[in-house]
Amino acid sequence: MNLVERVQAILLKPKATWPEIDAEPADAASLYKNYVMILALIPALASFIGLSLIGIGAFGVSFRVPLASGLANMVVGYVLSLVMVFVLALIIDAMAPTFEGTKSQIGALKLSAYASTAAFVGGVFSLLPSLSVLGALAALYGIYLLYTGLPVLMKCPPDKAIAYTAVVVVCAIVGGVVIAWVLALLTPSPMRLGAAPVADTVVAVLQQAARANT
Repeated sequence: MNLVERVQAILLKPKATWPEIDAEPADAASLYKNYVMILALIPALASFIGLSLIGIGAFGVSFRVPLASGLANMVVGYVLSLVMVFVLALIIDAMAPTFEGTKSQIGALKLSAYASTAAFVGGVFSLLPSLSVLGALAALYGIYLLYTGLPVLMKCPPDKAIAYTAVVVVCAIVGGVVIAWVLALLTPSPMRLGAAPVADTVVAVLQQAARANT
């Protein structure tokens, strides 16, 4: 199954796709090379284009992040997204016995990688910073993907999947906040530069939050 087919399958029919993923031979290197590293480019590049090339605008005033800062934001955000997938896999694996599941490092990494699909694809909305909130909403679908995948890949009882999912999501939110904070340090804001009204600053923060969820 090629990349496009896998993305479509996990987004449109996750319950049928998780058993296929579970049965596939895979390792960390192949998952990253053939899937995570490719999809993680979507929000990274879209955010750079949206912030530095298209810019943020409201009430007749526009603001663009300087190219150097935009590139730094893109590279750091991309790397942190890759790290986040791995960290979440560690959390998923470590918490498995707590929810009567079976520890599996590769199963946890598969789950983290493929459940992140919605957030990665939704990152395309960052092309227009004003639509970045839609990317954050798309990322919420990843919660459902995680919920449907936990019983299959981590072998937890279905009745434990909701609590298991909740714990992982809380950890993801904490990680997302940290990433957003790091990216905010690298990205000049309209408020700091006095180049745009407060409304633009709010849009910029929402854009970074959506980006961090990937």
